[in-house]
Amino acid sequence: MQNYIIKENMIGAYRQYLHEEERASGTIEKYVRDVKRFATWLDGRCVTKEMTAEWKEHLLTLNYCPSTINSMLASVHGFYQFAGWENCRTRFLRIQRQIFREQKKELGKTDYKRLISTAKSKKQDRLAMIIETIGATGIRVSELKYLTVEAVRQGQAVVSMKGKIRTILLPGKLIQKLLAYAKKKKITSGEIFLTRNGTSVSRKQIWAEMKRLCKAAGVAATKVFPHNLRHLFARIFYKSSKDIVRLADVLGHSSIETTRIYLVTSGLEYQAWLDQLRLVI
Repeated sequence: MQNYIIKENMIGAYRQYLHEEERASGTIEKYVRDVKRFATWLDGRCVTKEMTAEWKEHLLTLNYCPSTINSMLASVHGFYQFAGWENCRTRFLRIQRQIFREQKKELGKTDYKRLISTAKSKKQDRLAMIIETIGATGIRVSELKYLTVEAVRQGQAVVSMKGKIRTILLPGKLIQKLLAYAKKKKITSGEIFLTRNGTSVSRKQIWAEMKRLCKAAGVAATKVFPHNLRHLFARIFYKSSKDIVRLADVLGHSSIETTRIYLVTSGLEYQAWLDQLRLVI
């Protein structure tokens, strides 16, 4: 049996491989972070299928939720595929598809409007515009860089992510607001959302700014993170169109099963549906 040892240079090569595969920067950082976490836990021990399974059980003892553990395993399995160690893979945890979302994580339209109005009142125009842009289009936070002045003027942005190209259409009112924002910031071309140094606003920075906004807006921090705005857009779009196939196209999903995850509603809404059945005499 071969001795598989995770070495630092291998992790570096894996990072480069993910770049060449055109994975999103956030995805690359997550995969590398998870592999490093696994390597730290191994502490020099050889990688085997049994050790991978033992790490999975270790994560359960740390009270990680099953979906997070599966996500971390996916990162490690990706590394195994790269290294040619696929015989070290272990099974994912079996999770029954959740039919409703926890209320504490459900970002509603009222919360969304409150976040925007609070950001404006605090003179955080860029943050307010970012929240509104993601909420009104359903784009990923990593796709904000494709919203250039030129793209907004055309009313659409062409996004190239994960080897796929799709066109994002922009609502007319949003176009007007984005162009007005760009004019105010004296941005005549290129990306609209920039830092003071003229660089792209990072996902980490947006996440941190949104979290700081929570208390002033009176919105629970558990509800506020960039990807939850995408979920909000998906739920409202589906309620209006009842077309999950079109929604999958808009969100850039290859599988409708992925889109279904976005349409999970809160427990309160699910409970209301049960009450409407009037089966309790």
